[in-house]
Formats: sequence, structure tokens, C-alpha cells
Amino acid sequence: MTRKEARAKAKRLVARMTVEERASQLRFDSPAIKRLKIPAYNWWNEALHGVARAGNATVFPQAIGLGATFDPKLLEKIGEAIGREARAKYNVQTRRCDRDIYKGLTFWSPNVNIFRDPRWGRGQETYGEDPYLTSRMGVAFVRGLQGEGNTMLAAACAKHFAVHSGPEAERHRFDAKVSKKDMAETYLPAFEALVREAKVEAVMGAYNRVNGEPACASAELQRLLRGEWGFEGHFVSDCWAIKDFFTGHKVCENAVDAAALAVNTGCDLNCGSTYTFLMDAYEKGLVSEEAITGACVRLFTTRYMLGLFGKTGFDNIPYTEVESPEHLDLARRAASESAVLLKNDGILPLDRAKIRTIGVIGPNADSRRALLGNYHGSASRYITVQEGLQDYLYGSGIRILTSVGCDLFREKTEGLAQAGDRLSEAAAVAEMSDAVILVLGLDETLEGEEGDAFNNDLSGDRDTLELPRVQRELMEVVAKTGKPTVLCLMAGSDIDLGYARDHFGAILDIWYPGSMGGRAVAELLFGEQSPSGKLPVTFYESLDDLPDFEDYSMDGRTYRYCRKPVQYPFGFGLTYGNVIVRSTRLKGNKQTGFYIEADIGNRGPRDTGEVLQLYAHRMDSPLAPPNPVLCAFKRVWLPVWGHCTVEIPIPDSAFTVVDEDGNRVCGGKFELFLGVSQPDEKSRALTGKDPVRMEIEV
Repeated sequence: MTRKEARAKAKRLVARMTVEERASQLRFDSPAIKRLKIPAYNWWNEALHGVARAGNATVFPQAIGLGATFDPKLLEKIGEAIGREARAKYNVQTRRCDRDIYKGLTFWSPNVNIFRDPRWGRGQETYGEDPYLTSRMGVAFVRGLQGEGNTMLAAACAKHFAVHSGPEAERHRFDAKVSKKDMAETYLPAFEALVREAKVEAVMGAYNRVNGEPACASAELQRLLRGEWGFEGHFVSDCWAIKDFFTGHKVCENAVDAAALAVNTGCDLNCGSTYTFLMDAYEKGLVSEEAITGACVRLFTTRYMLGLFGKTGFDNIPYTEVESPEHLDLARRAASESAVLLKNDGILPLDRAKIRTIGVIGPNADSRRALLGNYHGSASRYITVQEGLQDYLYGSGIRILTSVGCDLFREKTEGLAQAGDRLSEAAAVAEMSDAVILVLGLDETLEGEEGDAFNNDLSGDRDTLELPRVQRELMEVVAKTGKPTVLCLMAGSDIDLGYARDHFGAILDIWYPGSMGGRAVAELLFGEQSPSGKLPVTFYESLDDLPDFEDYSMDGRTYRYCRKPVQYPFGFGLTYGNVIVRSTRLKGNKQTGFYIEADIGNRGPRDTGEVLQLYAHRMDSPLAPPNPVLCAFKRVWLPVWGHCTVEIPIPDSAFTVVDEDGNRVCGGKFELFLGVSQPDEKSRALTGKDPVRMEIEV
């Protein structure tokens, strides 16, 4: 049904409730109202990269890996697959009156915060550091998850609004001070796109304050959200964020005042327990019946749009949708497209005819946890990198030798052993192998959310770009054998790869690739598929090159504002092919819009996917970021010696800059760059390709 129809039904139903009943429905664990035949409903569910925390489901690559695909069409399919699995699970659970947490149809995903600093442990949950990439991937995910019919498949939620990206340890009391220019240029565009374009059903407020106001009770953020952007859905607090009003931010004296402040400034739903004090606030005259009613109507509008009070076309989605062959294949494809080839001296793809023994070494080689990232579901089968290679090479005559090499971060793997107890075994395996696959990195115990990660001193964040010391020692042991080595990196963020760059033949960043990750990696290593992912974040040389973690100014951060040499640039990633832009034509006009028509070709030696990237830079304004900014991209596939013509629309926003008051200023003289990376010197050196440059005055 339309929102207007759903809202009308919600108003009629809410009108039959007492004020106390309405207030009870503003909690995430909304109780049943039996006299009105309203069942209990738990709003808290997660679906960052698959239905999470609710039993079996297809586990797709972590969000940062999905960002590396630069493939919105793929992400929309993934969103739809998640939505269908959610409905399948909801159908069987509600028939059995199971309305527990993580079993509803309101998903607090995606996370469209900007990964502005590699120290942030939750950066893995985002699509990267670029607002445009984040907006395109976020819009696609929401459209897939919510669907486009009269009834929503599931409800998505844009989080965490706004200006939220660490430090985790300070988030309950931290005030993110941000200029109007940075807000409009970096922190808000993805949220605005999800609201205006994708019609996202919910928005979640962040823990922190923004320029003095708690994000879950910010009049300025609500003015933007419901005023300028026209948001019509519901607003939810992050979990126990409203409690922070009086325990951390000290803007309220107690829970009663906090509940009133949140409702009065537009927070409809409380993840936490503070709204249990809402009736106390009402009785003291701190919050009106109208405010409570308005919030309740918005929440029931969502429930009606999901079809929760009648029959829908989704009621017969069978449980067999969960981990269906089609969804598992989609997960494998996503893992393949997400892998970023950072170095290749010719060792990849591996040649079966020249290999008799492969060594698979490293703490993440056979780690299920490293497949997942955080906010994950449970797969019925996990294919680790080691298992993927064993399955792929079964019956080939190629022997696989294995060694864990070291613990993920502890000095030994066995309690009574000496430090480095698996290094000699790793050295022996490497020496007996024709090629070594070294699988290192992190997992959710070392980077993640406060309370979830085991690095309690940093609350899930990191204070270094280096791998744990034991893994660095393992790299040295393997390098000393002199055997051809491919480093497969499993992590959700920037890792210092200086040693690997200097000592190993290839580096493949596979992020947290999901339950089918091992199969995808095997296909990539042996050339059945070509790596085609691109870095959605900058890999810096050192944290010394970055501003203080608590500084939310964008100056010196991300590829748009960084002025120092980097290790691997945003947008970079090699393939087994050689796609070049043969010619370009700038077409269109101000009235109809501009687009680029490009002739591209693959000069071999293998079929490959590739991502064409268009960057824009205002040449005649001091308001422009110092470096060209991604404004469009298109994923393509070309066979060996294939060629085609593609059209790339240029969004109007590409021809704008943001002034100090946060206003977008249109027009001016721009230079455009089209290629397979950003147009910086490091990308040119790594790819050996120059992007095509054009000028336009708008």
C-alpha cells in the first residue's frame, strides 16, 4: 500500500490506544496489545551482509568488501536476496509465535558512515571513504532490501546519523565538531541520497554529539532530515544512546528528561530502556500526548507498509530461500568481485602445469571467523581459503601442505610451548612447496565495535597499521625461504603492506569474504576468475601521515584531501586483463545532462572485469578539494581482445563545489579524468596507465 494509505490505517489504530499503550510501542521490544490484536514486535534486526544473529543465512562478504566491488547492480541483488531470506525466516518463525529479537523485518542496515580514519574498528561495516561510492552502494542495497512493490520486502535503516566514525571508546561522550563544509561535502551526502532516492524507511541516530547536540536529539539534524530532505519514515536511536544523554553527554539530569528530549526532537523508537520512563515524562508535562502519538503513528505506518497486519505476496516465500543455490552463488560472485589485486609480478594466476606442491600457511588460512567480519549470520557451511584450495585441487595431483604458522596475535599456539612454536613448521612447508599462499590479517576480535572485539584497551579500534608482531615474524620466515609467495590479506581496513610489497610476488586483499570466500579465492588464484575489485579506502604509509583520530576535519584525510604519498591509493586494483580507454567523447548539454561515451578494449591476456572511474576537479575555485573527486563509475566485463562502447552519465553534483556555509555552488571550469583508477601519480605508477583527461566549462 502507499505511505498515505498506511499512515491513515496507522492513525486509526493508534487512536484506539491509550497513551500508555502508545508509549509502550516506542520501545524496540514493543509488547503485544491483546485487546487490539496487536502482536509483540521486536524492531531490532541486523542485515549488514546477510540476515544476522538469527540462525542460518547466506553470509555475503563484509560491507567493506562489497564496497570494493564498485558494483551497485550486484549489491541490489544481494539486498533482495537478504530480504527474501528475511521473509522466509519471518514466515516460519511467526507461525510458531516466535517474535524474539533479530526475527523481525526491520533491519538496522546499511551503515553509510564515511570511513575517514583507518583506526576505526567499525570501518569494515561501511562501503569505504568516498561519499559518492557510499551513496551509490547504499542506495542499491536499500532498493534491493525494501523492494519496489506495494508492500515492502523488508525495511532498511541508514545508520549512524550523523558524523560517526570513532573513536569507539569515546562515542558515549564524544562531541564531533564539524564544519558546515565538511558536513555537506563528506558526512551527509550518502544519508541524503538514501532518503531522497531510495526512500529508506528508517534512520538511526549516532551515539556521539554533533556540534554540541546529541545526534539522537539534534534539532539541526532533524531539520535537515525531515525538513529539507523530506524524510517520512521513522527515526531510531542507537542502542542505549539515549541513556548517554545523562550518563555521558551530560545534557540531561536523568532518564525521564532524556526520554522527553529524545521524543520531542523526533526520535520515534528507542533501542534501549530509557523510554520505559516515557510515561513519567508525560505525567510531569515534559512530553505531550501529541508527540507520543506522532511517533507511534510513524512506527505503525512502517508495520503496515511491511504488511504485518494482513496477507502479503511474500507470505509464501519458502524457507528453502535460505542459503539457496542461487544465493550461495551470489555470495561467491560477490567475494570474487570484492578481491583487490594490489601486486602481481607475474606469479598469478598460478599455473597448474608448473606446480606439484602448494604451501598454505597462516592463522587466517583455515579460519572461519576471518571469513565473517562483524554483524554476521551463521552459514551451514564455511569454505575457508585452505578448504577452498583443497576442494578446487582435489584429484589434480597437486599436493597441499599446510601450517597455521602462528596464532592471530598471541605469541604461541599451544599453552605449554615456547613462543613461535609453529614457525619451524611453516618454514618447512614453504621450503617443500613450489608456491606459497600466505593468509594473514585480522578478524572481528581485533577490529570491530566496542564490547564485541577482544582488544578491550582500544574498544575495537586500532592504534597501528601493522599486523600483529607474530604475523610479521611469520612473513619474515616465509620470505627467507625464497619461495614464490602470494599474500592473501583478510581484514576490514588499511594494513601496512610495505614488507609484503618488497618481499612477495603478489598481494590479494580479500577482506572478510563471507562463507563462500575460500571457493572464490581458489578460482582467482588459478585464473578461473580475474580479480577486479578496487580499493574503497586509501592505504596510507603511516598513521603519522594522518591528523589526530578525534579531529573530524577532512583536511589531510582520504584520497580527496590527502597531500602525502600513500602505499596504495583509493580506486586502485589490478586485473589479469589489460583494459584501456581507447577514446572518449563528452556529450550532452546543461539542459539534458552530460555523459561520456567511451570506447574501451581489453588487450589481454585474459578475460576480466574492470571498473571505469570518472573523477572531476574544479580548476578555478579555492573551494574545491585539493584532489580530483570520484563522480561516476561503471563496472564492465571484456573478453580477451574484446572492445565495446559504454556511456557513463555524469551527475549534476559533479559540477559543484561546497562553500564554507555548506551550500553547493554550481558551474565553473572542470577537468575530468576517465580511467581504471584515480588520476594520481601513485596510481599511474602502479597501473602503468594514464587516464584520459578532458576539460569542460559548465
